[in-house]
Amino acid sequence: MIEFQIVVQEVMFWAEGLAAFVSILYYNRIKNQYWKYFVYYLIFIFLAEAVGKWGSNFIDYDKSAFYNYLVIPVQFIFFYWLYAAKSFNRPKLFIGLSSIYVLSFIPSEVFFPSAHKIMLSLNYTLGCLLLMILVVMEYNKQINSSNILDFDKNRMFYINLGVTLFYIGTLPFWTFFEWLKFYRKISDIYKEIYDIYYVGFLVAIIVMNTLFSISFIWGKRNS
Repeated sequence: MIEFQIVVQEVMFWAEGLAAFVSILYYNRIKNQYWKYFVYYLIFIFLAEAVGKWGSNFIDYDKSAFYNYLVIPVQFIFFYWLYAAKSFNRPKLFIGLSSIYVLSFIPSEVFFPSAHKIMLSLNYTLGCLLLMILVVMEYNKQINSSNILDFDKNRMFYINLGVTLFYIGTLPFWTFFEWLKFYRKISDIYKEIYDIYYVGFLVAIIVMNTLFSISFIWGKRNS
């Protein structure tokens, strides 16, 4: 299982690289649209993963803090912006959701010291729940759209599907991550559950980034 996880991790990394590469190829077509920021986002994520993968070979840094306080917040806040401010044209909703997410760091730091945690479960769970609201709203928007028959040309269709599979689909894994990590050390059953969930998490990232790539190739601007 460990060897298989390593292989899937490599595929995940290059799937993120592919999404960034494809977005760059299509940049000139969208450079005058807000979608150009999606290109910047995908490049940032790939570079962040590169730092996470190789950074410790060059610099001494706290990898958990790097993800918890920079990479993951950027992910959530970007998608709040993309959905609320752009897809729904409700900038106040974006500000409200982002504020709630950022403020959630306060009780997380006070009541759940995170010095030795890989993931801030409280923040991640809340971030996903807020994103889930936007995902459902986007599905409702697409279903009730007059262009529903042309859903395959809607860039947000692919993005929303990818976000659903990864952020919502893997939410239980990170919500109970610390619990699973603890019990896998004393039980083979929990170790197997952890390993399966972790591989599922990696596969979800691969599928999400594949859908992101497809969104540039088949999708048009959000209607």
